[in-house]
Amino acid sequence: MRSGFRCDEPAEAVAPKERQTVSGAAALASFTSPHTHPLDDGGRHYPWGPPERILGLGRGDAAKEAGLAPPLQGQSEKILLRTRNRQPMEPPMEPSGGEQEPGAVRLLDLPWEDVLLPHVLNRVPLCQLLRLQRVSRAFRALVQLHLAGLRRFDAAQVGLQIPRAALARLLRDAEGLQELALAPCHEWLSDEDLVPVLARNPQLRSVALGGCGQLSRRALGALAEGCPRLQRLSLAHCDWVDGLALRGLADRCPALEELDLTACRQLKDEAIVYLAQRRGAGLRSLSLAVNANVGDAAVQELARNCPELQHLDLTGCLRVGSDGVRTLAEYCPALRSLRVRHCHHVAESSLSRLRKRGVDIDVEPPLHQALVLLQDMAGFAPFVNLQV
Repeated sequence: MRSGFRCDEPAEAVAPKERQTVSGAAALASFTSPHTHPLDDGGRHYPWGPPERILGLGRGDAAKEAGLAPPLQGQSEKILLRTRNRQPMEPPMEPSGGEQEPGAVRLLDLPWEDVLLPHVLNRVPLCQLLRLQRVSRAFRALVQLHLAGLRRFDAAQVGLQIPRAALARLLRDAEGLQELALAPCHEWLSDEDLVPVLARNPQLRSVALGGCGQLSRRALGALAEGCPRLQRLSLAHCDWVDGLALRGLADRCPALEELDLTACRQLKDEAIVYLAQRRGAGLRSLSLAVNANVGDAAVQELARNCPELQHLDLTGCLRVGSDGVRTLAEYCPALRSLRVRHCHHVAESSLSRLRKRGVDIDVEPPLHQALVLLQDMAGFAPFVNLQV
């Protein structure tokens, strides 16, 4: 299958000057055929006129409105040259189903940068795009151009397990990413795989690396130094995260708002205290769950330095007690949810003040727990009223 170029007009019919004004998308499509692409003839192949006049947009404007990063300068040409050098030219393929009807427009005849990229490919799931690029060289070039303009990449959209080579091909041209989630790559993702991606995407604002245990402090250092706009970071179940790595993150990420440190068991009170003092003013969500090394000292420092804190997860923090919770109630007026399940030293008296403010707490009051236990007992079920 190839793009539907007009074959009733030889390439010589188009003046050289006109061919020099072909957009990057048109150049990508035209390399599969010796004939001219409809974009470079001023709209003569479109009965409705040039695409720019119909859409009321310049090339690339529609991509910006649709949330797709515009192709970088020379990006189309780089992909074109790479595709040309990698694969030999093949003879034109005849369209399936016989000759094209007069006046019919094929998918690849539409303007790539103004129509296909922002309004078509932007709505196709990533796993389907990977299948689409196997159809022909023209489709492969179109998909690569789309991947180069991605702003959000979630490896879970591709599959539960992604080979290392596949991830490298998907992200080799991406230079406009703002969100990156690589949890499905946790079994093999290393510093050598991640650091080049971070270096090409300094505008990243959200990164999820949950469970990626093969990384090291080097990857976190590259993230902190190369992505100053970082706002959300998940390092859940990354045992390699220690106090020194967290200090570097706190020093170089002034925009950090959400941080997930679940099961980062090397972190102790000192590291959390440093984080609170350096970045507490902007923190809105923090998870320290499943960390027996975190105690009241860290929670109290968080409370005093994080006035905008809205969500705090202390599940399984066995050293956290009522003193830390009381400090949260006193210094965190914006707190909306608190997780203290399995914190056995937290008493109901310290939680009651937060309950009165409407804070969502995952531990039920003792009276409610007792009534539920009574209701489960067959002899008491008819007489218990939970509305008391």
